[in-house]
Amino acid sequence: MNPLDRFVRLADRGIRRVEAFAHGVLDRMRPAFEEGRPLHFIAPAFEAIENFVLWPSTRTEIAPHVRDPQDVKRFMSMVMLSTVLCILASIYFFGWRIVPMIVVTYASGLAVEWAFAVIRKEGINEGFFVTGLLYPLILPPATPLWMVSLGIIFGVIVGKEVFGGTGRNLFNPALVGRCFLAIAYPVQMTGNWIAPGPRWYGRVLQYVDASSLDAITTATPLGLAKRGEALTGLSSLFFGNTGGCGGETCALLIILAGLFLLVTRVISRQTVLGLLGSVAVFAGVLHAVSPGRFAPASWHLLAGGLLFGAVFMATDPVTSPITRAGRWAYGIIIGLATVLIRNFTAYVESVMFAILLGNIFAPILDEVVIRLHMRRLRRER
Repeated sequence: MNPLDRFVRLADRGIRRVEAFAHGVLDRMRPAFEEGRPLHFIAPAFEAIENFVLWPSTRTEIAPHVRDPQDVKRFMSMVMLSTVLCILASIYFFGWRIVPMIVVTYASGLAVEWAFAVIRKEGINEGFFVTGLLYPLILPPATPLWMVSLGIIFGVIVGKEVFGGTGRNLFNPALVGRCFLAIAYPVQMTGNWIAPGPRWYGRVLQYVDASSLDAITTATPLGLAKRGEALTGLSSLFFGNTGGCGGETCALLIILAGLFLLVTRVISRQTVLGLLGSVAVFAGVLHAVSPGRFAPASWHLLAGGLLFGAVFMATDPVTSPITRAGRWAYGIIIGLATVLIRNFTAYVESVMFAILLGNIFAPILDEVVIRLHMRRLRRER
């Protein structure tokens, strides 16, 4: 047996032992959450943790049966793993404030999820574990914590729960929360930008809050462009040495995360290529028509939250189309809307509005594609 096979076998044996131990612990805890017991009111939270960490304790009694109980968990785990790069980048460039923002997001969002689960007498869907990581990364790094909490509460309620919960929502809840804050508190959402650390270690050793923000504020590349100032260099956009939302500034790490998700087939390549390709084409055409007024396509691709939105937000499997042709059209719609909003409106960041617009079209696109496919099949008969 070669060393690699031996290592894989030992790792597999270790994982099985850890899973067996975790199962034993959860099995001993489960009776306390049964109906009539003291902790029954938080049973949905216990079931969500069990499903995410291991797998459901119950199985279907009749067909169809799921062959791999970790399909959904694998999807979420891959997305959460890929966001680690963006979280580390946020800590490096803007300090440790992203950590309490994540904690507040989970505390507030899961509280809303738990409340609706209790009211509906259903379990908490573990899909929020992904939303809870993505939402803080699309906020300015110095966003007040009360605004972080308010935004995710609004996003979960209006963006998901009013539609029936996870799997039924029309809009991405993280983007709904971000959009709400941008409209309700425009001054706070456009003035809390932190300049990356000037030294090689960035702001890793700092915690930047409102009290220290005045001395290190900066403008985002899109904000500078809106004011007619010089465009931020492509190298700064690529390596993240610029102001922006917590996890959106370093294009290099987002590209690496996107490649990882594409290779593992977690996200749709049609959506990503359609979105980025349409931005490149439409922005390139505008730049060719008026180079002095419109930025080149390469700048648009790297600036703002476009790459982050294309990799993590537009590819949400619940709010995006399920058909291949629908995904291509969906990506193109978002790309076109992004270019138009960036260049012809007063809004600085356009990706969140463009993706929410695409969410509206997603069911319609699937309906059109399916109807056209069925019509073709009838003709072939």
